[in-house]
Amino acid sequence: MASTSDIRNGLCMEYNNDIYTVVEFQHVKPGKGAAFVRTKLKSVTTGRVLDNTFPSGHKINEVRVERRKFQYLYEDETGFNFMDNENYEQIAINKNMIENSKFLKEGMECEILFHSEKDIPLTVDIPQHLVATITYTEPGLKGDTATNAMKNATIESGAEIRVPLFINQGDVVKIDTSTGAYIERVKL
Repeated sequence: MASTSDIRNGLCMEYNNDIYTVVEFQHVKPGKGAAFVRTKLKSVTTGRVLDNTFPSGHKINEVRVERRKFQYLYEDETGFNFMDNENYEQIAINKNMIENSKFLKEGMECEILFHSEKDIPLTVDIPQHLVATITYTEPGLKGDTATNAMKNATIESGAEIRVPLFINQGDVVKIDTSTGAYIERVKL
């Protein structure tokens, strides 16, 4: 059992029958009345963010979690299959536990957050940036680069993104996996 004085960014706690991580907190001591801690909590299972206020000294259930590195292998009817980089055991993860799963690429190294006591996976974090090859896009028109015009493109994982007109099929690009936004063309 922990109290509100132990609240810090990144702390995982059990609250309302779910596991939340503290995104932001602020200890407030008003001129009148008791002190309290204002928090912004993000659900580990659903990703929902909520604001909550705890009175000073309130007891919270701290949850121990650990991050382990896994390699993405393939997708089948059981879900997305990952392999532990240390003991080579495989684990199947449900699609709803992975945010932006359309950017998963075979061989990609990801971090899986595990509940330490129960040894169950909670979420999968894919890398912030992805380098991928464009498998399909319409050809750009010569001389049409004066504006910030974008066109649709498909990358090797099958995800659709928006790229500038000068990007062609076979080009290698860097993508932000949280937003799906094009960052830059990569020279090999």
